[in-house]
Amino acid sequence: MDYPHQPVLEKEVVKHLVHFPDGLYVDGTSGSGGHAVAVAAALGGEGRLICLDRDPVAVQFTRRRLGFLGERLWAVQANYADLDRILKRRGFNLPHGILLDLGMSSYQLEQSGRGFSFTRDETLDMRMDPGEDLTAKDLVNQLSLRELEKVLRDYGEERRAKAVARAIVRGRRKRPIEKASELAALVKSVFPPSRRFQTRHPATRVFQALRIAVNRELENLEVFLGKVPSLLERGGRLCILSYHSLEDRKVKRAMADWERGCTCPPDFPRCVCGNRPVFRRLFKKALRPSPEEIEKNPRARSALLRVAERV
Repeated sequence: MDYPHQPVLEKEVVKHLVHFPDGLYVDGTSGSGGHAVAVAAALGGEGRLICLDRDPVAVQFTRRRLGFLGERLWAVQANYADLDRILKRRGFNLPHGILLDLGMSSYQLEQSGRGFSFTRDETLDMRMDPGEDLTAKDLVNQLSLRELEKVLRDYGEERRAKAVARAIVRGRRKRPIEKASELAALVKSVFPPSRRFQTRHPATRVFQALRIAVNRELENLEVFLGKVPSLLERGGRLCILSYHSLEDRKVKRAMADWERGCTCPPDFPRCVCGNRPVFRRLFKKALRPSPEEIEKNPRARSALLRVAERV
């Protein structure tokens, strides 16, 4: 069955991504197919769409929702970090646009049963690709105190990383931590009652950190950003939606570096490195959802859209 999904900044994504309707486009994180459907609607009669996702259920959603494209759709379970190998293996030309939506889908949070949400009594899994070996339960029960603290601080930017890590270690000494709800309760106990629900659930950053670590999200993004200048046609667009500062900083820095080109020190009188710009940013400040969109879809509140064009 299809699962309802509200794509974030849908109109803005389609406007900036689909600049050549009869071109080839890639949705590297198709999820429940929300953005892909909107992109497909903007394509011309010769336009084609490649949809990738690490979650096999997401690929099924995409194939059903975009079946009307026929042979102009190719949807497969894959990691967007491997896009170069996928294009080469299948004999595709360079695409005219690539989209990444780095957020979680509604299906994964609410229906997957993999423990992505701290509000559900589900096994601590958090794998986007169920075929991978490492789970969040493994990390919570096997990492040392110092390793846990580092994961929570580096990937969750959790200010109370040490206290939370200690609570987890104390809790697992009694019995293994198996469920998302159990972990959420442990994290909640670290926070004073007056601060538990000021702006967000106290377990939000902890769950973010574990999910990022399990799925190697930042590593995959870095690999992709290192490859993408050679993956787009000249004039092709790269659109990336991120939802937390760790991802957005990497995207912002990469796009600024691509646009600058020259890597010579600022005090050099002239360029000697010979590097030239490979992208231009369509706008310097990231686009954010409107208050109206956030009211309709609260999960959009932290979204940031950045777009760059291959030169």
